Amino acid sequence: MSRSRERILANLDDMYREAFERAKATNDQSQMTALDFAYRREQLYFEILLDIRDGLERK
Repeated sequence: MSRSRERILANLDDMYREAFERAKATNDQSQMTALDFAYRREQLYFEILLDIRDGLERK
């Protein structure tokens, strides 16, 4: 059974939120910027992959 889209994206969000909070605690602006970009990029990648998975499961 596949994990739900919501669960996958929530796990991604949790992982990046923890890393972002660590960078924020040390006032590491460059790391916060890098994490923000990486999060948005990986979220897009996951959404594309999940769309592909959903399409294949419908067949």
